[in-house]
Parts: sequence; C-alpha cells; structure tokens
Amino acid sequence: MSDSLDEARLEAELTSILGHLIALPSDFPPGDTRKICNYAAERFSRAGYETVLPMAIEPIANVVARSGIGKPCVVFNAHADTVGVSNPGNWETDPLRSEIRDGRVYGLGAANCKASMAVHLWLAEEVARRGGPKKGELVFTFAGDEEDLGPNGTCHLRQSGLVKPDILIVGATTDNQLITAERGVLWVRITAKGQAAHAGDPASGDNAIERMMRLLAAVQRQVFSQLGERSDGDMKSTFNIGTIRGGHNLNVVPSECAVEIDRRLLPDEPVDEAFEEIQRALDAAGEPGASFAVEWLRGTNGFKGAEDGRGVGAFRTAIEARTGSAARFLTPVGAYDGRYFADDGIEIINVGPGTGSEGHAANESVSVMQLVDAAVIHFDVVKKLLGLNG
Repeated sequence: MSDSLDEARLEAELTSILGHLIALPSDFPPGDTRKICNYAAERFSRAGYETVLPMAIEPIANVVARSGIGKPCVVFNAHADTVGVSNPGNWETDPLRSEIRDGRVYGLGAANCKASMAVHLWLAEEVARRGGPKKGELVFTFAGDEEDLGPNGTCHLRQSGLVKPDILIVGATTDNQLITAERGVLWVRITAKGQAAHAGDPASGDNAIERMMRLLAAVQRQVFSQLGERSDGDMKSTFNIGTIRGGHNLNVVPSECAVEIDRRLLPDEPVDEAFEEIQRALDAAGEPGASFAVEWLRGTNGFKGAEDGRGVGAFRTAIEARTGSAARFLTPVGAYDGRYFADDGIEIINVGPGTGSEGHAANESVSVMQLVDAAVIHFDVVKKLLGLNG
C-alpha cells in the first residue's frame, strides 16, 4: 500500500470523528467519560486493537488500546473530559453539536482535547489499515479526570501498570508544535481553626480568618516572596491563592477558614520539598500547633526532556516536512497528563492541533487544516518510530 494519504478523505474522516466526539458529553463536573470512551473503544476494537476500559471509580472511564509487542513502546494519550458550559448564552452554536464554518470546527472540546482524540483515533485506524506496526508496541490511551487534575485517569493507568511507555505523546493544544518541558503542580489546602463567639464580643472568641491572615503572611514572607528569583528560561516558579472560605454569618466570630493554593514548580523543584517549604513556614508562624493544618491535595513533579530524543527527532522531521518550517518548542502555562510519568525517565512530548486560548472558552473551535496537518505529522512519526507492515 502506498504511504501517501488522500487528504480529501483524511479531512472528511477527521471532521466526522471529531463531530461524533463533540456530540458525546464528557464535561467536568461530573466528568462522566463512559459514553465517549465506549465509542472510542468500539472503534479501536473494530480496527483490531486489544482494547480495555479500565475504571478506578465511576463514572470516570478510560481506554487503553494496543497493537504489536516489544520495544519501543510508543503511547499516545489524550484526555476525554472537557470543562462545562458556564454560560450557554455566549455560544453562537450548540456546544454539543459540531459545526464547520470558515474552515473551523466549532463545539465544546473541539480544541481541548477532542481534536487530538480525533487525530489519534484516525491514526489508530490508518495504521491498522496498513498492517499495524512493524516493530515495537503502539498504544492509544484516552483518559478522564484531567480537568480535575485527578488520580482516576492517566494517573491510574500509570499506577496500575497498564501503560509503560518508552515514548509518551500527549495530545495538547500546541498548534502542532512541541512541548518537552513542563512545570510541576502542587495543590494544598490550609485550614485555620478558631472559636465562635458573638460579633458584639469578639474578644471572647478566636477569629479563624484573622489566624489565616497571619499564617498566609508567614508563608508569603518566607516562601512566596522568594519565588521571583526562581526561573528556568521562560518557565517561572509561581503561586496563586485560588480560593478562600471562612465564616458563616456576619455577626459571628468565624471558627474556621480554609484557603487553597496552586504552586507551579520548576523541573528542579521537587514537589515534596515545595510542600515542606509551606509546612515549615506555617510551623514558624507562631500559631498554636492544633489551630491549623495543611493538606496535600494534588502533586506531581515537572520534567525537562531533551530536544534530540528519538520521538522529538521524529516530530521535528515530520513538522518540517509538512509545514516547511522548523519545529518550535513552546513553554506551557497549564499542566498535562504526561506529568504522571515525570519520574520514569521516559521521553514525554506534548503536541497536537488547536490553540491554547481556544480551550475553556465559549465558541471553542479548531482549524480543519490544523487537524489534517496533525494527522499527517503523527502518521509520519509512527512510520519513523515503528514502521508499518503494509
């Protein structure tokens, strides 16, 4: 069979698959990915892949489909969940029905990350049509729980041993360019305790919000104020106080206050050490030990991959062949599921169609041309890394 692709057929197949994916709701909350993963699993199975639907907890389904055996093990990953539609009135189209206008596909998840799902599904079927991989193992994974940075999606696939990649290719909105370095993520919750009392006699109580203010001032002074000195190229070490909750009535001294903090870490900042930094600052704040607690919510290390690995080299060659320009290496703002493999010493590449600003926005869309480009590039990469039997 010829290696050439019929691009008119390719465009029709990609937009059809993407349309089916958009029509299957998978928004978080609740993060129910059963229907969309069942759809994908049926297509993988029909193409001849050994397919399973692992689920750590309902309703968060995942898909693992594999073909071939041995090394290298090349794993493609994309997340199947989306954010919800916060304000339907801001949408010009039905979010759960794809619409093609002016060379773009519109719909919820069209860019983040159902475009990559469509490319990966098409790629799996095209490789199967051509006899499967000539060497090594080709694996496709679709996962839930990504939008919550939760443990029941890609994290579960790694911890259960269902996927053990040598090269991990994560679908992401990168305009078909490359991300090979990523910051770590740490989410923590600090809770301050006090004693309720009537607001007319505040001295008879113990104000938890005031205690939290003192605790945060200590963390700001000892940790956060120093983060501006930490950088790695364009990557910055950052923090954000995302939520604060305290009190239940205006005329009552609050007995509890909680804040949640997002820390983004450079690849050389271990996540456990970042947690300990916050813990030490709280312990030194001078508050009674039983009056506060800090809780680890989420935490994964960052990574910084080489730009000359086998997978990266295959993508660089394929991107240049398709676009006529050298591949660019981007600095990510968000976090992707490859971070669960950050400590495994493997090659991790974030790449896919769509622009980062499109995801999580009303009237989300992806360029049809970028979809086609992504498919051609990914197909070329599989040929380079694994070869084809047909």
